[in-house]
Amino acid sequence: MRKRLLHAWAGTLLCAALLGLPWPARGELVVIVNPQSGVDQLTRSQVINIFLGNHREFPNGLRARPFDLPTGNPDKELFYRGLVNRDLNQMAAYWSRLVFAGSTSPPVQAGDTQEVIQAVATSRNAIGYVDRRHVEAGRVRIVFTLP
Repeated sequence: MRKRLLHAWAGTLLCAALLGLPWPARGELVVIVNPQSGVDQLTRSQVINIFLGNHREFPNGLRARPFDLPTGNPDKELFYRGLVNRDLNQMAAYWSRLVFAGSTSPPVQAGDTQEVIQAVATSRNAIGYVDRRHVEAGRVRIVFTLP
């Protein structure tokens, strides 16, 4: 009984300590395109098709060139988990199969968030995803928000 009380007390102290710590705010992930792309919005299935290599065209027929965040970036894991409920190991296996079969290639891997934004801002057919907090109005257009 005494041991159980000690464990309960320790758990309570840990929770209290954790609640007092500042947690980094997690932003909202958004899919972005170049404002000159002619694309105003995309559906979830269109984003899936573009980023998973099934159909790499925007609704207006323009060829889409997807850009990925680097593997160490936590937003990449959140993006694929939220979009298709797969972790990065599952995505790596998915791409290995498709590349081996010669079907398609994975998105271009950018070095960081700023590189994704730069690629999208300077290329009409580029598409990427970033935390909404990094989006500069007018430079890129948000076409999908990951719920």
